[in-house]
Amino acid sequence: MSETTVPGTSVPTASPASSADSRTGTVVAETATARGRRARIALRTIQVLLALFYAFASALPKLIAHPTAVDAFAEMGWGNAGMYIIGTLELAGAAALLIPVLQSVAAVALSGLMVGAFVVQVSYFDGENAATPLILIVPLALIAWARRDHNARLLRLVGRRG
Repeated sequence: MSETTVPGTSVPTASPASSADSRTGTVVAETATARGRRARIALRTIQVLLALFYAFASALPKLIAHPTAVDAFAEMGWGNAGMYIIGTLELAGAAALLIPVLQSVAAVALSGLMVGAFVVQVSYFDGENAATPLILIVPLALIAWARRDHNARLLRLVGRRG
């Protein structure tokens, strides 16, 4: 029986089964919250690491005209202008990965650059480093998908200005 009766009063007591169910629900909710928090931290870490990579390992050599970057762009026939444009786009994408409202758009834009980098690697450099842009597209796609809710906010901001 799940009720205790005192003369004139009846007070329901929790049965062991219902009390276990409520504890399980709490544990599940706490686990889901902790898992969500860990996922957000992991995603943010990936964003910061990618931003650092694009800013320092990819954009910086182009923007300071490092000899290897100059030689690569000369070999493609794009010259310094192409090198500076690509470097600037990469630096802008790196910065935008760190700005919440721009994160998803930045990830999509950088993915587009990586598709171009893949085509260039295959076309001009015999696929030497063709895997690198493809590998980078995976975390960028994850960021674009996970931060897609920011797109609506960005559209509202842009719509108010227009």
